[in-house]
Amino acid sequence: MPRGVRKTPLEKLSEELKEVRESMKQYKDCLVTLEEKEKEIQDKIKLEQFKEVSSILDEHEMSIMDLKELLISSKTELAE
Repeated sequence: MPRGVRKTPLEKLSEELKEVRESMKQYKDCLVTLEEKEKEIQDKIKLEQFKEVSSILDEHEMSIMDLKELLISSKTELAE
């Protein structure tokens, strides 16, 4: 009992190519989403690092300018 018209090799290959292209598009979309998530996480990590530095500055009753001066002076001492 026939189940339908057989597809030609060209039709089969065209369908396979279409499926591959659709899969590639899905992976590319997923990659874009993951790259956005990566950037978001990196930004959150930077924010947490700044919070830690701010907390340490508060503990030592220092300002950002004090830290800047300390870093500049230590860099100068290392260069000498």
